[in-house]
Amino acid sequence: MELHILEHSLKVASIAKEGIQICTHGLIKLAFLPSKTRCKFFSLTETPEDYTIIVDEDGFKELPQSEYLSVADATWLALNVVSGGGSATSSQPIGVTKIAKSVIAPLADHNISVFMLSTYQTDFILVRERDLPMVMHTLSSEFTLLRVVNGETVAANCSGVTNGFVKPKLVPRPIIHPLSSPSNMFCVTSLDPDTLPSVATLLMDVMFYSGGGKEAGAQNEDSGHIRFFSFSLIEGYISLVMDEQTTRRFPNNVLFTSASGELWKMVRIGGQPLGFDECGIVAQISEPLATADIPAYYISTFKFDHALVTLGVAV
Repeated sequence: MELHILEHSLKVASIAKEGIQICTHGLIKLAFLPSKTRCKFFSLTETPEDYTIIVDEDGFKELPQSEYLSVADATWLALNVVSGGGSATSSQPIGVTKIAKSVIAPLADHNISVFMLSTYQTDFILVRERDLPMVMHTLSSEFTLLRVVNGETVAANCSGVTNGFVKPKLVPRPIIHPLSSPSNMFCVTSLDPDTLPSVATLLMDVMFYSGGGKEAGAQNEDSGHIRFFSFSLIEGYISLVMDEQTTRRFPNNVLFTSASGELWKMVRIGGQPLGFDECGIVAQISEPLATADIPAYYISTFKFDHALVTLGVAV
């Protein structure tokens, strides 16, 4: 298999709920007017706590400086596993459980922190730019490493990346963070970019106005539902993660869905904000799922992590 190191230099940021209106103009431009920007990698995820933004450097310039905007102190690179070559974002989704043992676990063993973004099309593993030599050393024996440079895929230069690295001592990875599971069910879907203008008003309402004005962290405790919505526009491909109720707001035949109309159960990881330095959180969740051959999507956000698993999986 091939591991593609994408050329985007990424920022990970949080926008406080009470400050979203300040950033709405820039976010709408990134999501709905990509031809007006040079941005090629944009993702916005709303949780009960905040909005998480993953965006390349060109896209980051569209966001205003604000006290409501917090930026993680690192530049991130996106890795993508591709089976048998082809475009990274046009390959069939393989699920985070499919890369748990080959990518996620080895990186955790080498104390490399990752930030995950699963989309309808594929799974992106974000690593800090400064960790790239160790990442390449760790994964070079299992993958053909390729870098995307000016849109072209070329062999990654692995010479010298093995010097000075010590083989890690493998240790068990018990799940140490609290898990919870909201009652709403979720859909992972997409739509044709050509149809985006026809649902732009609806999507704006979902992204910024349907519950976005509630007090930060608010949720419907009676029903156990939480607010979660994710929109990604990456190299021209759109991915959406939303609960079942939200999908019903869209016109028929606009959203792509599987033939089975599959719904996913969410598992939220973390009782307190997880931060960015702890290693192995994704591995703690994905390895047991991989062992049980349970498909899963995984979305990291600024404060907590979220796994989407098939129905019937116990938390």
